[in-house]
Parts: sequence; structure tokens; C-alpha cells
Amino acid sequence: MDFKRKMLRDDALKGKTIIVTGGGSGLGKSMTQYFLELGANVVITSRNLDKLKVTATALEEETGGKCLPVQCDVRHYEQVEQMIDEAHEAFGEVDILLNNAAGNFISPTERLSANAFDTIIDIVLKGSKNCTLALGKHWIDKKQTNKTVLNIVTTYAWTGSAFVVPSATAKAGVLAMTRSLAVEWAKYGIRFNAIAPGPFPTKGAWDRLLPGELKEKFDLAKKVPLKRVGDHQELANLAAYLVSDFAHYLNGEVITIDGGEWLKGAGQFNLLEQVTPEMWDQLEQMIRAQKKS
Repeated sequence: MDFKRKMLRDDALKGKTIIVTGGGSGLGKSMTQYFLELGANVVITSRNLDKLKVTATALEEETGGKCLPVQCDVRHYEQVEQMIDEAHEAFGEVDILLNNAAGNFISPTERLSANAFDTIIDIVLKGSKNCTLALGKHWIDKKQTNKTVLNIVTTYAWTGSAFVVPSATAKAGVLAMTRSLAVEWAKYGIRFNAIAPGPFPTKGAWDRLLPGELKEKFDLAKKVPLKRVGDHQELANLAAYLVSDFAHYLNGEVITIDGGEWLKGAGQFNLLEQVTPEMWDQLEQMIRAQKKS
């Protein structure tokens, strides 16, 4: 099975304009590339304009599509409005918003300053709210329909997770917003869905989260029942499907793509996989002995 193959037909997103926050690198860049290959126009945003320009130029050369880099700090509503204005000026209307911009770091919560906690909340939750509200108000005011918002969350948005509490808190809020607006704004022709990715290695993010030897010590592939991490094309395939018209009846869903990682961690007795066959033999003998007595 070649899980790196591209899923949709070449014109699946033709005529669509997509805003991708955090689109200059990592998973955002991978999803943007596939959107361009499928015929979409894409606006990529982040705070680092130089990185955005390099990415946009490279992706346009590789795909033949149109990619507009726009500097925007999603924490500030007025910058988001300006970014949307630039998107309209370049491509006309915007059809799809992908809230992908994020921040995270691993730390005992008691070591975090209030400002550090706020930074993650502001980028992930406030940033997603700003983009959703600004673009949603425009769509509703202009009576534009068949619009889509796709949010990137995490599996610990519903389970919580120690040592990444700001991220878990923010992503839980984004997930709640996704499900709430899927109901409230469906009457305006706006769909909301979310993706909860498992381990998809990106050099920048993983180096920050697990620097040095920690990356080897905490091999996330070992936590996945499929015994591998995800390939970026797999996530791009799912994202492209969810924002396409092929998924028009999908609304209010969060789709997990993690090889079964969170289910493995959630089961109360899942750690028993570490029991050897010899130990299982001993346990069976003990259970049978108890039944006979």
C-alpha cells in the first residue's frame, strides 16, 4: 500500500480560494502544496513574511498554482481583517479557511509563566476565533454560501494531556467552536469540520518539542499501533477531501488520523501489551488454578 499517493482528481479544488494560517512551513505547507496541485488559489499567512515568500515562490514553481504570502499575526483581529482584504483583492472571494497556525511546548505547568500560557492560548484559540469570526461575518453579510472552515486540533483536545496544558486547553476550545458553529452557521451554508492528527514529523515543531536526545528517547512511532508515524500526504489527502465539495454532507465532525495512537493510550489495560507470551502463560495457569479451587 502506497500511502503517499495523492487521493483526489486534479481539478477537485479548481476555482476555490483557500486561506491557510501557518502555511509557510510544516504541515501547513504540505497541505497548501496539495491544494495548489488540485487547482486552488491559496493565501498563506504567518508572522514571518520572508519565510512565506520563499515558500510561496517554491510552491508556485512546483505546482504552477497561485500562492499569495500575507504577513499576519492571527492574535490581532485588525491584522486578520487586513489579511482577508488582501485575499479578496488578489483572488476575489474566499471559499475556505484552514485554521492551522499553532504554538506548543512541553513543560511542567508550574514552570510556565502566565505570559507563556497566554501566548499559546492567543495563537491557537484566539487566532482561530479571529479568523473564523472575521471571515464568517463577511460570508454571512454578503450572503455567500458553500463555504468551509477546517480546524486542526489534537486528540488530547478531548482527553487532555499533562505537560502540554496550554495547547490542550486551547485546542479543546477550538474543537468546541467547531462543533458549535457547525450547527449555528449551517443555515448560512458554512460547514465546519476538524482534523486531529497524531504524530506527523515536522522538523521545526518536533525539534522544539523534543530537542536533542529526547526525540530518540521518546520515539512517538512506538506509541502508534501501526508502528509508524504519518506521512504528510496522508494528512493533505484528508484535508483536501474535507474542504472539497465531495464532503458537502460532512459537518461538525472531527476526524482522527493517528494510526490508533490515542485509542491505545486511552484503554485502561493497554499497557498489558508489554506482557511477554511467557508471562501470559503463567497468568492463564494461575486463572485456571483459581477456577478449579
